[in-house]
Amino acid sequence: MRPESTNGAGGTSGGGLAVPMAWLCAEYLADEVLRAAALVAPGSLEHRAGLQALALTVHLSEEPGGPADGRSVGRIDEWLRHTAYDRPWPPWVEERLAARRAAGGDGPDLALAEAAWRRLRDTWVRAADLDGRTADDTGSPVDEDEQIWLPAWKLGLPLAHLSLHLR
Repeated sequence: MRPESTNGAGGTSGGGLAVPMAWLCAEYLADEVLRAAALVAPGSLEHRAGLQALALTVHLSEEPGGPADGRSVGRIDEWLRHTAYDRPWPPWVEERLAARRAAGGDGPDLALAEAAWRRLRDTWVRAADLDGRTADDTGSPVDEDEQIWLPAWKLGLPLAHLSLHLR
């Protein structure tokens, strides 16, 4: 954030610096979960996609302006439900972001969450096709040489979900 960026007269910090604490807490928590799971190298494209997907899930699960507290087992269960394979995660993200915008949320937390969603949605990566498997393929391993283009969220979301399970 640039030093001259403030919340203005209507902000909650009395006109001080606009610090996206809710987003930063969600991102920190997501990074800790991913590093503890040690499924991918920190700094890799996979890690970044998982970090953004999990940070979005954590941040959007909270009420606007509410604290991001990852200590509660109930919160982890909720994040697992949102990141599960059979759940429509992208529409949930879009709905939550739209609700925050409609509620007058134009602060730095919302801006960072929207930027993360745009990156996850608009960045395409080549990865193994996990969606192309059929019920007959349950016993066979995934052929990682058969790669397809997919949005980064499709790579990051399963990583976030698995990392939460291993926490």
